Amino acid sequence: MTWLYALFLLTIIPGLVLGLGFSPPDYQQGESVRIIYVHVPAAWMSMFLYLIMAICGAIFLIWRIKLADIMGMAFAPIGASFTFLALVTGSLWGKPMWGTWWVWDARLTSELILLFLYLGYIALRSAFADINNGGRAAAVLALVGVVNLPIIHYSVEWWNTLHQGATISKLGKPSIDLEMLIPLLLMAVAFKIYALIIALRQARCEVLKREVRSGWIEEIVR
Repeated sequence: MTWLYALFLLTIIPGLVLGLGFSPPDYQQGESVRIIYVHVPAAWMSMFLYLIMAICGAIFLIWRIKLADIMGMAFAPIGASFTFLALVTGSLWGKPMWGTWWVWDARLTSELILLFLYLGYIALRSAFADINNGGRAAAVLALVGVVNLPIIHYSVEWWNTLHQGATISKLGKPSIDLEMLIPLLLMAVAFKIYALIIALRQARCEVLKREVRSGWIEEIVR
């Protein structure tokens, strides 16, 4: 955990300083483009963490590995938070660019559905008295919801939308200046490390909660 804390500080601080203080303004969007350093990594994390959550669910359903269920449960609220952050920052970004806070754009709508999937996963787990039954039900929902991820990613290519197309995750050279790309990638790494830190802390608490009457817990307490 100490190494993770250090890596987080070594990425978030230069990412914010370079992004907010030294990166150039966009030739069309001006200074408002700086919200990209929060919005884009948050949007990436919203999809990445849902995929991880679904993989944990599949492992739990197939091999009955309880730690996979615990990690899926730990990542769920973090992913929901990043999804909400992506929607809010996207709305703040959209107002000066599109002239409105919200449009039922394909990518925005599918991202909103992703938030509902996260919330449904969390609610479904708590709806069952038995932890394992709740974990299995939530895992099935997570796996079904994976179909929404390619819709989010490819929506700007499949439909005519207001949302801009890919500038980084595309074949060939990214169409973004290196002075903007470096802090953006630093922020993306920082967000991933942050998610891992919080998830590990949550998972540790959940393990202790489930195994409170186990012998190895008693030995640690002593």
